[in-house]
Amino acid sequence: MTEHQVYKGSKKDSKPRIAHASKKWVKRLFPLFGLLSLIWFLARVIPKPNRATYPCMRVAAPLASSFIIWVLGLGAAAVAMRMARRQIGAIRYVRAGLCVLAAGAAVWIGINGSSGPAASAKRTESIQLNMTAESVNVPIGLARGYKPGRVVWVHDPAATDWAGPGDGSCWETAHIDQTVVDSMMSRAVRWLAGKPTDAQAWDALFRHFNIQRGRGDIGYQAGEKIAIKINLTLCHVSGSANPPDRVLNRYLDKAGNTNPQMVMSLLRQLVNRAGIAQSDISVGDTVTFFPQQWYDYLTPEFASVHYLDHYPFSGRTQVQFSSTPFYWSTPDSIGKEDDYLPVSFAEADYIINFAVLKSHERAGFTVCAKNHYGSLFRSPPGNLQGVLNDNYYHLHNSLPCDGAPGQGLYRALVDLMGHADLGGKTLIHLIDGLFGGKGWDGTPEKWSLAPFNADWPSSLFASQDAVAIDSVAYDFLAAEWPQLVEDSACGPGGAQDYLHEAALADNPPSGTFYDPEGDGIAMNSLGVHEHWNNSSDKQYTRNLGTGDGIELISSEPGAEARPGDFNEDGDVDGSDLRSFAGYYHARSPEADLNEDGGIGEADVAVFATNFGGME
Repeated sequence: MTEHQVYKGSKKDSKPRIAHASKKWVKRLFPLFGLLSLIWFLARVIPKPNRATYPCMRVAAPLASSFIIWVLGLGAAAVAMRMARRQIGAIRYVRAGLCVLAAGAAVWIGINGSSGPAASAKRTESIQLNMTAESVNVPIGLARGYKPGRVVWVHDPAATDWAGPGDGSCWETAHIDQTVVDSMMSRAVRWLAGKPTDAQAWDALFRHFNIQRGRGDIGYQAGEKIAIKINLTLCHVSGSANPPDRVLNRYLDKAGNTNPQMVMSLLRQLVNRAGIAQSDISVGDTVTFFPQQWYDYLTPEFASVHYLDHYPFSGRTQVQFSSTPFYWSTPDSIGKEDDYLPVSFAEADYIINFAVLKSHERAGFTVCAKNHYGSLFRSPPGNLQGVLNDNYYHLHNSLPCDGAPGQGLYRALVDLMGHADLGGKTLIHLIDGLFGGKGWDGTPEKWSLAPFNADWPSSLFASQDAVAIDSVAYDFLAAEWPQLVEDSACGPGGAQDYLHEAALADNPPSGTFYDPEGDGIAMNSLGVHEHWNNSSDKQYTRNLGTGDGIELISSEPGAEARPGDFNEDGDVDGSDLRSFAGYYHARSPEADLNEDGGIGEADVAVFATNFGGME
């Protein structure tokens, strides 16, 4: 642990855990636990009322309320006994008897009717068990992206034609139509930015991303580097320096890797549409070898791209350590080997996270956030090259189905999502959902969820919001395989706990101070999280017009609003005038209506031209 690697502390250890104590100790310590829960609840919720919805507050609330009822019950009993003594002194024995009965009833209510210690523990357990049934369309966090909170879902059944295991490998050219996949990638990019052409879409995404990073209103600049993190988990080296011929000779009938056709489409977009030189692009998975089949498929068209490989091999670029450190915001990392980002990611100006849609035995599900497990190069090699090596912080310790079940806990995924040179550089998040695997290796099973209807999902997802895209993927996977995504081993709501932590990273339910750079600066919200209304309509709050959460689009969006139509209602009117005045006064980028990089009279002229009259 270096001098910069300081653990900021997690508040989760101070939470009462009476559900795991013996009934004897629960009863003895109930007044103390109840008082502490009440104080803690009031201290957290009064300054910020929406904290009452946090999982930890939902656990503390019944203890606090039980304590209040217990105190009131004992207080009422004391008053009733005092009245009984007065009635006895006045020789009013019937009334005295009624007062004694009232005192007994008050004591009984205080101990039992209030939910009492034992029942309070049961209520706590019940609340925890119901955490998976979150309220739908209740967003948390701050939506991100050129179109805030937008997640694009492109579904095209013509992309896949595979009978399943026994019919060759799913990734073979006979089973994936490259032309259709190219069309899907084009639609994903255009729909995400709401632009008519691929080139305009990429420019809008780059410009917005650079504005958010404080670099100004600039698009991609020649010479800037891009690293593409794909998922090649089936090609992990497992400690072997010489995988036979670099050929993917295991799990041939599995769907756990980012398909080569998807990688091809993305490279065509970056090189042919966004104008990026091949030599400025790196693609791969740092803890795996780059399989020969993928290499042979991509290099005839993209020979100058850097194909990342854990070990040196002909035509590949070996992964190396950089000097950029990575710190884990948990005391479990103390005494472990320091982590550093790979050179390809540390030196990149932009990162594209290209995950695979699948469930996972240890995490519940794995998409973009967990894809970053392969973004850390570790040495010496062990199982999965240090991911599980005891010399390093054990990344699986914070996974819900492995070492940290339930909600309101530290999640290493948030550190990965928020590090300035990893998640912080991610321009766009993509999920390859052509086959949608079941389990870490992507065991193929056709989906029953509509509109797939006993076929492969044949889908591609895209977003600039890291939390939103994983939230949508969760809803899809939970609808198809609820028993895997919410496995009992993960604890109630455990699989989606990192989404809560990430959405509320500035003040997470666990109380963790997420600081993977070790600079003492806390994270902001990493995106917006919510659940759709139902698995048939698949609507989120921006679709319904009821909130500022996620917008899931699966078809060409409407024409982009005219400059000045800030509320996108089709009219530039009085409501937009108020917005424009605020943006103009604050010199906000939104006021740059003519997109010349400045804010001045020309923008006022644009607004006046489009203005349609007062409300």
